[in-house]
Amino acid sequence: MTYIGIDDTDIIGSPGTNQLARAIVGRLGAAGSGAIVCRHQLFFDPRVPYTSQNGSASIQLPHGDQIAGDELIETVRDVMRAWYVEGSDPGLAVSTASSTRMTAFAARAKSDVVSQEEARAIAAEFACHLEGLGGSNQGIIGALAAVALAEGGNDGRVVHLERWPWPDPFAGPQSVSDILKRGVDEIRTVSGSPFTGSTIDVGKHLRPNWRDRRVVLFAEPVAGERSWRARKLD
Repeated sequence: MTYIGIDDTDIIGSPGTNQLARAIVGRLGAAGSGAIVCRHQLFFDPRVPYTSQNGSASIQLPHGDQIAGDELIETVRDVMRAWYVEGSDPGLAVSTASSTRMTAFAARAKSDVVSQEEARAIAAEFACHLEGLGGSNQGIIGALAAVALAEGGNDGRVVHLERWPWPDPFAGPQSVSDILKRGVDEIRTVSGSPFTGSTIDVGKHLRPNWRDRRVVLFAEPVAGERSWRARKLD
């Protein structure tokens, strides 16, 4: 598995990081087959610069070995530079695994202020490719965290699977069978029990979570009704 992390790629009014991630997957050809894109929520605090909610994105490439490492990095870099907007501070991370220190860094990035210097030191120690592509390069923090969080298998909201179009019309009440056909591996209630109903309102977009290295949709009952809706966790 190859992991790509990107962050701080947009400004208010520009296409977001999730759209950039989809564009990257589209440019990778066969190497992008089966890709999973997740949004990861990082520390939401006034001391941390962000565009809206301080989320970074990871791209998991099950077939990333179909392209040489240098070519993969260059391709992703080219797409990010083409999408660059003045005022953003994009960062890029690429690795085939994580380390204990990367995992600990990612956990702290979700709950505290961390520095570029620490991110660079940890990436260099583990030979994880990490670079800034503009502005202050602050995005390297979220990019490195995204790689570790995706590899850990228990963080993130899935925003793209191979079979999902964009824009995606799949919205509102949907049958369990149709949800599973979209690539969701499992449906659970928010308490963790297996879901036994037949229909779930997925809202404006289907946004399951990355849990136990699986695509998992969580559902909760609608108060006062005999119906269920998707619960979008971070």
